[in-house]
Amino acid sequence: MRIKYFVLFFIWSSTCFSQITTIQRNPEVLSMANQVSQDSLKEYLQGLVAFGTRHSLSQDSQGRGIEAARQYVLTKFRSFEPLAGGRLSSKIDYFTVAPDGKRITQETRMGNVMATLKGTDPKDDRVFVVSGHIDSRVSDIMNSESDAPGANDDGSGVVALIEMVRIMSSRPFPATIVFVAVSGEEQGLIGATHLAKKAKAENWNLVAMINNDMIGNSRSSGTELRDNTKLRVFSEGVPLFETDEMATLRRQTSAENDSKSRQLARYIKEVGERYVDHLEIKLLYRNDRFLRGGDHTPFSRKGFAAVRLCEMNENYIQQHQDIRVEKGIAYGDKVEHIDFEYLRKNTAANLVVLASLARAPSVPREVGILISELTNNSQLTWVAPAFGEAEGYYVLMRETSSSMWEKKIYTKDTTIEIPYSKDNYFFAVQAVSNEGEESMPVFPIPIR
Repeated sequence: MRIKYFVLFFIWSSTCFSQITTIQRNPEVLSMANQVSQDSLKEYLQGLVAFGTRHSLSQDSQGRGIEAARQYVLTKFRSFEPLAGGRLSSKIDYFTVAPDGKRITQETRMGNVMATLKGTDPKDDRVFVVSGHIDSRVSDIMNSESDAPGANDDGSGVVALIEMVRIMSSRPFPATIVFVAVSGEEQGLIGATHLAKKAKAENWNLVAMINNDMIGNSRSSGTELRDNTKLRVFSEGVPLFETDEMATLRRQTSAENDSKSRQLARYIKEVGERYVDHLEIKLLYRNDRFLRGGDHTPFSRKGFAAVRLCEMNENYIQQHQDIRVEKGIAYGDKVEHIDFEYLRKNTAANLVVLASLARAPSVPREVGILISELTNNSQLTWVAPAFGEAEGYYVLMRETSSSMWEKKIYTKDTTIEIPYSKDNYFFAVQAVSNEGEESMPVFPIPIR
């Protein structure tokens, strides 16, 4: 029997009337979200920072350095393998990096710590990747000796991975989820670039990549804002990887705000806010921040849908800083500055998005909108997903000036005609399972 939770939020509008919004939460996904533990996250993080520095060029000695930290994360991942009935496998994917005359001074062995939760459907080859970077740094990017706790940057992202593996490993998902603590982010996105190249070369059906980089601090420097209720999602508009054909289609459909990465960002906002209370997910319409880069970017450059999750308010006193006290101000990225309730919510947001995507059918195929006639109606057509069974479909619509989808129309057919002009609205289609899990939306192409 299908069971659904209905949570009602009453919103008083500016026009002085009340509107009721019904939110459906899948009980299994909600149960997983509720298991995310502040205590577990704190335990993992204290263990991670105990290695002194996790600089990519650090030398290991007596339990100190990047390799010792990699082995720690690998041990945590492997401790959850008995829960998965053979579906979870963990390893360190080692590779060698040549000196570049910049941030790599000598030939260096690096490694990405990976936990792969294999999908239960042997016909479903979809892959979802979630990452954080294990390396850390101080003020001098080449200083591999000084203590660099990296509690927030990016210990917060790494311990979120460990906690997700703990909770999700005992559950079945039709599609495969890869949890990866990448190396070499501070030296130039090296580990993420290695993994993105591998995914492309091996022809992974990589549907979405979510990068978590600094998700545990809720207090800004300078402005002294304190807020643990907002999380940023950065996503590209015009794809970094775009062929001439893609560019022509984008211009023809005015789809600058509807890249695959932008659709993923909207999905994260909708699903994350559906399950995680007191968390507002803010869509940032740029690939990343000024003067910075993130591990999602190498995936975007290979044509994959990829986004970055990051805290709303950054504290630059604690990022990339030598540990010290100057004029009464404590510098350094230490555990004591982490807001663990904020980290719990952000970890839960990751979990519910991954669980929903991996449980949902794959996306509708050949989604198109008819433009052969002048009419104030809109007709859309599509083909059933390649993987998973779609109980039905949502046709999403929004005004061209709106950033988020404003209306969902449910149908069990694979074609629909609705009395809204294709000139005045943007549309998309997503598949829905019999338990209500939704695929990523697909923006239609014109059909003449």
